[in-house]
Amino acid sequence: MEKDFEIIDHTADVGIVAYGADMSQAFANAARALFSLITELDDVAEVLYRDVELTAPDEEGLLVEWLNELIYLFDTENIIFKRFDIIELNHTQLKARSYGEKVDKSKHKLKTGVKAATYHMLRVDRDDVCQVQVLFDI
Repeated sequence: MEKDFEIIDHTADVGIVAYGADMSQAFANAARALFSLITELDDVAEVLYRDVELTAPDEEGLLVEWLNELIYLFDTENIIFKRFDIIELNHTQLKARSYGEKVDKSKHKLKTGVKAATYHMLRVDRDDVCQVQVLFDI
């Protein structure tokens, strides 16, 4: 696979398209894309982790819940995540461990304030390569 994700511009928001050999990898790459909007991932160390368990009515909802939970952890605990291990993923449940560190303003240059993942133009595709698309409110 050539790339894990790409950033797409939208009128007042920003979006990502993430790819994976399977849906777990696409969800992990979507999370990496989210945090690449917030800061340079090369500057983030993996010194702590948070476990996330979510349920949603469908895979699209699960993707939005997943990304919004990570935004919530960033907003409330001031943690930037870099690596995401999807432990379990089906159409309605996700279990994952996310690795990163607390924001250090001397080390991390914050780029974009991301408010939330949205359902606008949301896509979850399982063709030859799994692909997800999400727009974020910024």
